[in-house]
Amino acid sequence: MQTLRIKSRSSDGSTEDTDGARPGPRGALTPLLAGAATAVAGAGALLALLGSASPLRGPCTLFFLLAAPAAAVGTALRGLDPFGRALTALAGAVVLNMLVAQGMLAVHRWSVRGGVIAVTALSLLLLGSVLVREKTSSRKRTQV
Repeated sequence: MQTLRIKSRSSDGSTEDTDGARPGPRGALTPLLAGAATAVAGAGALLALLGSASPLRGPCTLFFLLAAPAAAVGTALRGLDPFGRALTALAGAVVLNMLVAQGMLAVHRWSVRGGVIAVTALSLLLLGSVLVREKTSSRKRTQV
């Protein structure tokens, strides 16, 4: 389900948003937060792969292990409303991390580096499949 924004005409003929959302500096905050989250997640992956002894290694790596699969699952679920999509993406990220950990423990190959690499590979695989699916569906629409 998607939420549609309804704009009404004001007395001077211009359209205004009835949701109360205003254009301005608030709209510029979302890309800034996304960039900061990407930087923190990238730093976490890098610190884990390098085996750094930094005190930021644990929290940043945990953020990466939740954010990377959540972003991939969230991209796959574009049809949901934002709250449902965020909740489902977070649950999917936890499930993916648990499956990777359980699989690595079952074959006696547990390591932090291996877990980060496995979660990264699975997240990229999921994201890539979503992008390929969207590209093929848009190609089919243009042919019809």
